Amino acid sequence: QAHVVESGVVLVQPGGSLRLSCAASGVTFNNYVIRWYCQASGSERELVAVIGSIHTGSSTNYADSVKCRFTISRDNAKNTVYLQMNSLKPDDTAVYYCNAQGVRGAAGKDYWGQGTQVIVSS
Repeated sequence: QAHVVESGVVLVQPGGSLRLSCAASGVTFNNYVIRWYCQASGSERELVAVIGSIHTGSSTNYADSVKCRFTISRDNAKNTVYLQMNSLKPDDTAVYYCNAQGVRGAAGKDYWGQGTQVIVSS
Protein backbone atom coordinates (compact mmCIF):
# COMPACT_ATOMS: atom_id res chain seq x y z
CA GLN A 1 0.00 0.00 0.00
CA ALA A 2 1.35 3.38 -0.96
CA HIS A 3 1.81 6.12 1.58
CA VAL A 4 3.79 9.22 2.35
CA VAL A 5 6.05 9.30 5.37
CA GLU A 6 7.00 12.37 7.35
CA SER A 7 6.64 12.64 11.06
CA GLY A 8 8.09 13.69 14.33
CA VAL A 9 8.47 16.69 16.57
CA VAL A 10 11.28 19.15 16.01
CA LEU A 11 12.40 22.01 18.24
CA VAL A 12 14.58 24.72 16.72
CA GLN A 13 15.72 28.13 17.92
CA PRO A 14 14.67 31.34 16.18
CA GLY A 15 16.98 32.07 13.28
CA GLY A 16 17.82 28.43 12.92
CA SER A 17 17.39 26.05 10.00
CA LEU A 18 15.60 22.79 9.50
CA ARG A 19 15.00 20.40 6.63
CA LEU A 20 11.78 18.41 6.49
CA SER A 21 11.57 15.27 4.41
CA CYS A 22 8.63 13.67 2.67
CA ALA A 23 9.37 10.17 1.47
CA ALA A 24 7.17 7.97 -0.69
CA SER A 25 6.59 4.32 -0.17
CA GLY A 26 4.87 2.33 -2.85
CA VAL A 27 4.60 5.27 -5.23
CA THR A 28 6.98 7.17 -7.48
CA PHE A 29 6.94 10.89 -6.85
CA ASN A 30 7.80 11.72 -10.47
CA ASN A 31 4.12 11.85 -11.39
CA TYR A 32 3.03 13.82 -8.36
CA VAL A 33 2.70 17.45 -7.46
CA ILE A 34 4.00 17.79 -3.90
CA ARG A 35 2.75 20.45 -1.53
CA TRP A 36 3.81 21.38 1.97
CA TYR A 37 1.13 22.84 4.22
CA CYS A 38 1.37 24.22 7.71
CA GLN A 39 -1.29 24.38 10.37
CA ALA A 40 -0.75 26.43 13.49
CA SER A 41 -2.78 25.71 16.58
CA GLY A 42 -6.30 27.09 16.16
CA SER A 43 -5.71 28.08 12.53
CA GLU A 44 -6.62 26.79 9.10
CA ARG A 45 -4.19 24.67 7.11
CA GLU A 46 -2.21 26.91 4.77
CA LEU A 47 -0.17 26.18 1.68
CA VAL A 48 3.53 26.85 2.20
CA ALA A 49 5.25 25.59 -0.93
CA VAL A 50 4.57 23.48 -4.00
CA ILE A 51 6.77 21.68 -6.49
CA GLY A 52 5.43 20.43 -9.78
CA SER A 53 5.89 16.98 -11.26
CA ILE A 54 8.86 16.25 -13.48
CA HIS A 55 6.55 16.89 -16.44
CA THR A 56 6.45 20.59 -15.51
CA GLY A 57 10.17 20.74 -14.84
CA SER A 58 9.48 20.60 -11.11
CA SER A 59 8.42 24.23 -11.03
CA THR A 60 8.11 25.75 -7.57
CA ASN A 61 5.95 28.32 -5.85
CA TYR A 62 5.84 29.69 -2.31
CA ALA A 63 3.61 31.53 0.10
CA ASP A 64 4.70 35.15 0.48
CA SER A 65 5.45 34.58 4.15
CA VAL A 66 8.21 32.06 3.39
CA LYS A 67 9.69 33.37 0.13
CA CYS A 68 13.47 33.72 0.31
CA ARG A 69 13.50 31.62 3.50
CA PHE A 70 12.09 28.22 2.48
CA THR A 71 13.09 26.04 -0.46
CA ILE A 72 11.22 23.03 -1.75
CA SER A 73 13.11 20.47 -3.79
CA ARG A 74 12.86 16.88 -4.93
CA ASP A 75 15.40 14.06 -5.13
CA ASN A 76 13.96 11.72 -7.70
CA ALA A 77 16.56 9.04 -7.05
CA LYS A 78 15.51 8.90 -3.39
CA ASN A 79 11.83 9.45 -4.15
CA THR A 80 11.84 12.21 -1.57
CA VAL A 81 10.80 15.84 -1.42
CA TYR A 82 12.42 18.27 0.99
CA LEU A 83 11.46 21.55 2.56
CA GLN A 84 14.54 23.51 3.59
CA MET A 85 13.53 26.08 6.18
CA ASN A 86 15.95 28.88 7.01
CA SER A 87 15.77 31.95 9.25
CA LEU A 88 12.98 30.35 11.23
CA LYS A 89 10.67 32.54 13.26
CA PRO A 90 8.37 31.71 16.17
CA ASP A 91 5.47 32.36 13.76
CA ASP A 92 6.64 29.35 11.74
CA THR A 93 5.61 27.10 14.64
CA ALA A 94 3.04 24.69 13.23
CA VAL A 95 2.43 21.16 12.12
CA TYR A 96 3.79 20.72 8.61
CA TYR A 97 2.07 18.27 6.29
CA CYS A 98 3.25 16.85 3.01
CA ASN A 99 0.68 16.17 0.31
CA ALA A 100 1.25 14.25 -2.92
CA GLN A 101 -1.30 14.73 -5.69
CA GLY A 102 -1.01 12.49 -8.73
CA VAL A 103 -1.01 13.80 -12.28
CA ARG A 104 -1.08 12.06 -15.69
CA GLY A 105 -0.82 8.31 -15.04
CA ALA A 106 -1.26 8.87 -11.31
CA ALA A 107 -4.23 11.22 -11.69
CA GLY A 108 -6.81 10.85 -8.94
CA LYS A 109 -4.34 9.61 -6.35
CA ASP A 110 -3.77 11.74 -3.29
CA TYR A 111 -1.67 11.04 -0.22
CA TRP A 112 -1.02 12.91 3.02
CA GLY A 113 1.83 12.53 5.49
CA GLN A 114 1.17 12.28 9.22
CA GLY A 115 2.62 15.71 9.88
CA THR A 116 5.72 17.05 11.56
CA GLN A 117 5.36 19.35 14.54
CA VAL A 118 7.87 22.19 14.23
CA ILE A 119 8.38 24.37 17.28
CA VAL A 120 10.45 27.51 16.90
CA SER A 121 11.37 28.73 20.34
CA SER A 122 14.33 29.79 22.40
